[in-house]
Amino acid sequence: MPYSEAQKRASMKYNEKAYDRIALRVFKGDKDKIKAFAESNGESLNGFINRIIYEAISKEKPRE
Repeated sequence: MPYSEAQKRASMKYNEKAYDRIALRVFKGDKDKIKAFAESNGESLNGFINRIIYEAISKEKPRE
């Protein structure tokens, strides 16, 4: 069932309030490769990128 215009506006309003956006640039063709890799592992592109970022952060040693 398609979204109504009211649902679309409500979703956009929530997303603007709840999330920050980060622009990411990759070389032509790499987006499709990354997306295919993520999907082959049962993840969305966004979920994959978020996971690898947070994994890297959690491995970071605290600075003194």
